[in-house]
Amino acid sequence: MDWKLELVAVPVADQDVAKAFYVDTFEFGLIVDHRTGEDFRVVQVIPPGSACAVALMRNPDAAGTLQGFTWW
Repeated sequence: MDWKLELVAVPVADQDVAKAFYVDTFEFGLIVDHRTGEDFRVVQVIPPGSACAVALMRNPDAAGTLQGFTWW
């Protein structure tokens, strides 16, 4: 069986700021930016040439806690 990592959830304080950072600064591709109501939004980006996407999940209390995550 082949195992593949396809999605990594990254907690962020502000999804708009994080989206701009990854898309504008690092030229990640935008896969999804979908809002359902006031409290739920899915933002997914993907590094160039990668098969693994990054979900920018709003969680101000956990923002900045992800360690050991690199895409290069």
